[in-house]
Amino acid sequence: MSKQQIAVLKVESKELSVRAAAARYGMSRQHLQHLLRRYRDGGLEALEPRSRRPRTSPGRTVDQVRERIVALRTELTGRGLDAGPVTIAWHLGRESLAIPSTSTIRRILHAAGLVVPEPRKRPRSSWIRFEAAAPNELWQSDFTHWRLADGSEVEILNWLDDHSRYLLACTVFRRVGGDDVVATFTAAGDAHGWPAATLTDNGSVYTSRFTGGRNGFEYLLAYLGIRQKNGAPGHPQTQGKIERFHQTLKRWLGQGPAAASIAALQDRLDAFRHAYNEERPHRAVGRVTPGEAYRATPKALPAGPHPARAHFRLRYDVTDGKGAITLRRAGRLYHLKIGAAFARRRVLAIVDEQEVTVVALDTGEILSTHLIEPDRRYWRNQRRDPGRWPGSQATG
Repeated sequence: MSKQQIAVLKVESKELSVRAAAARYGMSRQHLQHLLRRYRDGGLEALEPRSRRPRTSPGRTVDQVRERIVALRTELTGRGLDAGPVTIAWHLGRESLAIPSTSTIRRILHAAGLVVPEPRKRPRSSWIRFEAAAPNELWQSDFTHWRLADGSEVEILNWLDDHSRYLLACTVFRRVGGDDVVATFTAAGDAHGWPAATLTDNGSVYTSRFTGGRNGFEYLLAYLGIRQKNGAPGHPQTQGKIERFHQTLKRWLGQGPAAASIAALQDRLDAFRHAYNEERPHRAVGRVTPGEAYRATPKALPAGPHPARAHFRLRYDVTDGKGAITLRRAGRLYHLKIGAAFARRRVLAIVDEQEVTVVALDTGEILSTHLIEPDRRYWRNQRRDPGRWPGSQATG
């Protein structure tokens, strides 16, 4: 028997007064009078402790929303996508459901056993972040490694807009080469416009500055007036956005079975690119999708003289003994006369819709410029005074 029940019975039996019983059993007279009223209305059972839980809970998350939070966590995690409380709240809003606070979503996930403790991370307040001010102001690029079902290794080349995190291109190759960089960059430029600058590491597919000369990607950037930026050797944090993106990509790929072929993996990458750009919010761009962020503001432009020329192809060649090369266009073979002084030179031909520019690969010198004249078989050098490619070093 509880002390509340004993105190009430002592008073009811006239053994103790209300004042004396309250003093003996450590309670106020007001509380003892309240217990006496409960006893007279309901007997000893009415003196049992009552729950303080309110009869109604207006703020309680409804079962439908609670179940959807758990389902979204499982679904997004299974797809390799971010499934934190803020992201789940974004999806609830898209589905026109009530959106609880992020702390409530976090408690629901903990109660469902869906939160795995992680090591303590560096506080976000200590990060120094750089972000381009507009779409196409800066594109980051890098490639990462992956394996097919048979265990063979492939490489996935990506182009990412720095401002919006929009995934411009995501392409798999057996091994990424310089021509692949040029091809994917050119395709992205055709589809989205040319960037004002690029940022990559110092891999040989992006730059030849440590081995002398230039590669095709560097020549194309210079021709378009696009500024090339390279991170400091051994400091991948400079390209932090693309490095962090690779974690997201691999987490997504890891949720499904390994692809049996390059074509099958490319199909998965195409599906990932759509989901990443259009179906998930990105915390770094204000919790909108990268596609929405990319399309929200006007795009930056390169500062070069040829920003309007959209279509390019590159061709590596060696001039013959008379200083000429051949070029096939629309099924017809044309001869480009560069000059006898440039015989046996390794060159790069940049072909756009209007002209062909021929550059010496060893010095960066513009050897010739040829107008595209479909009615003529021989295209003469329009450049009487060969100039220097912007940024090329003079030779002694």
